[in-house]
Amino acid sequence: MEVSGSDSDGREFRTAEELWKEEIGDASEIEKRKDWYRKGVGYWEGIEASVDGVLGGYGHVNDVDVQGSEAFLKPLLCERLGSQNRNLVALDCGSGIGRVTKNLLLRHFNEVDLVEPVSHFLEAARENLAPENYLSSDMHKPANFYCIPLQEFTPEAGRYDVIWIQWCIGHLADDDFITFFKRAKAGLKPQGFFVLKENIARNGFVYDKDDRSITRSDAYFKELFSHCGLHIYKMKEQRGFPEELFAVKMYALVTDVPRRPPGNRYRISKNNPAIIK
Repeated sequence: MEVSGSDSDGREFRTAEELWKEEIGDASEIEKRKDWYRKGVGYWEGIEASVDGVLGGYGHVNDVDVQGSEAFLKPLLCERLGSQNRNLVALDCGSGIGRVTKNLLLRHFNEVDLVEPVSHFLEAARENLAPENYLSSDMHKPANFYCIPLQEFTPEAGRYDVIWIQWCIGHLADDDFITFFKRAKAGLKPQGFFVLKENIARNGFVYDKDDRSITRSDAYFKELFSHCGLHIYKMKEQRGFPEELFAVKMYALVTDVPRRPPGNRYRISKNNPAIIK
């Protein structure tokens, strides 16, 4: 990837490939890659299984985050799935303690599966979403809990209407990012889609050496999406977060080329430069 960036120690990298070669090596260095992923999970194994813990000490942004996500998700469900009469199923990737599942996904989906590599987070999710702790029903319930890292997870074919990926894709190296999405595409139902909600670097990338995560720029993400065979259906910036945090953007990603809304062609041509007569 021809983008430059830096790490949390201030070291500059001319390209993303330079970073990945140093951190995970080439395809033959399997143990080096495994060790890099182990250290990333190890960081989170030392974090408290609470909203404040999974949000890095910013638990107070939970409500704003959920409100922004819901405002993005609801129109998408109407546009993509409104005419579908079916049991709606979502996958919560990097689900942590079940924060997004509990506060957002279970309000809109009949079933939600959770996948999370940090075992004490996933156990906390089981507890938080247990019937005695959460007013779930047979119509809206957590279904499966998978303690598996995303780079090793393969979704069940044709199961999901929405695959939700929030604040976890930065823990995947570029090649695993691409192969994950390629595998996960098969997990979508017809008209299903991904939502990726992630921190955005202003330019290039910023690599955090503590938790082994990379914050990518919008341009970086878009190049990766093209390698995955995905198209941006809609995107929107999250508002209302503290200024010291990274900007956050939401992408709705689809496997089919989005159709241009009716009338767009006219409006675009209408505003083209023309000779004044």
